Amino acid sequence: MNKELLQKYADFAVEIGVGLQPEQTLIITSSVETAEFARMCAAAAFRVGARDVVVKYGDDKLARIRFEHASEDALCDVKAHVVRSYLDYVESEGGAAVLHILAENPEAFSGLDAAKVDKANTARRSALKEWRDYTMNDRVAWCIVAVPGEEWASKIFPGDADAVEKLWQAIFDVCRVTGGDPVGAWKAHVEKMTAYRDRLNELDLESVHMKSANGTDLTVGLADDAVWEGARSHTPAGQGFIANIPTEEVFTAPHKDKVEGIVYATKPYVYHGDLIEGLWVRFEKGRVVEYGADKNEALLKMLLDTDEGSRSIGELALVPKSSPINQSGLLFYNTLFDENAACHIAFGDGYPGTVKGGTGMTQEELLAHGVNHSLIHEDVMVGAQDMRITGKTRDGREVAIFEDGDWAL
Repeated sequence: MNKELLQKYADFAVEIGVGLQPEQTLIITSSVETAEFARMCAAAAFRVGARDVVVKYGDDKLARIRFEHASEDALCDVKAHVVRSYLDYVESEGGAAVLHILAENPEAFSGLDAAKVDKANTARRSALKEWRDYTMNDRVAWCIVAVPGEEWASKIFPGDADAVEKLWQAIFDVCRVTGGDPVGAWKAHVEKMTAYRDRLNELDLESVHMKSANGTDLTVGLADDAVWEGARSHTPAGQGFIANIPTEEVFTAPHKDKVEGIVYATKPYVYHGDLIEGLWVRFEKGRVVEYGADKNEALLKMLLDTDEGSRSIGELALVPKSSPINQSGLLFYNTLFDENAACHIAFGDGYPGTVKGGTGMTQEELLAHGVNHSLIHEDVMVGAQDMRITGKTRDGREVAIFEDGDWAL
């Protein structure tokens, strides 16, 4: 691993990804396996004037042991201090920002009682709802980055003794770190994505139609007053941040009742530490009415049956096949990367910021605009190499958005 690039990656994650401000507390969530990188990010935070750095470590292997042996009641008993451990910092003087460091084994929980895992995760999401409202509404600056773990690297490069090193290089490449100037590279990238975002907003689209040779034929009506977002976000105080590194998507809010047709996933999807492969769903009036999968169809059913809103989609994201993640030719088995290799839809919760004035609306007002609501937000990749996407404007014009999987605007 190139230590100089690693340091640039850590500095970039803190200074540009999170956009950390002096006197803010940085909350870092990290696997125990990535503790060294977490320490580098903590040091970077203090260099830019952080008030404090709080690190929350997780452990996939320990989590698996708990899922195997702890009772369902114990796993679902999420204590109040878990959500308070976030809220106490963001509500304090100076506030807080959050950096999530991912290194998960994509099949960490494979073979376990899937229903038990699902109930425990649903209970945790429910308990953390007040905190999730902060991130979903961009009331706090947050960023997700990834660091290779041994199991994850071995999944991508099976049987390769240099798997971790190869994954490091792949991450540096697709995150625009390899050239040695991630700040400059990302400024240019954000400008490019902003131009596509602005063009889509100028079109004032009513709906989007996605079609590809694999059978996908999906019409997505957009929420009332929908707006397109992409790349850089801002808190109400004006703090800029990049929520996902890497990011190649421009996204908006579908109308929860206006999605029709069938769509096929083009990449496996990791859910609850296991893989769903060969996924397809058919929508009528915004809701999934039929579905299937080549592998783990029962797990897909659990996802879709989470709550009232989990059979509708809360996000539509456009990603060109020219994205560095897609061009790498790698399947990362990690949504942070794979969702930025292909257009995707998200089952569940919509982002309030994808409708005009949405971050100031109540949940009832958002629903009235057509923005979906759910405990989950699960991105599934549906973009194909030959995908054609057309938009219908509110004044009745048809506009080409994608041709053969890439931008046509």
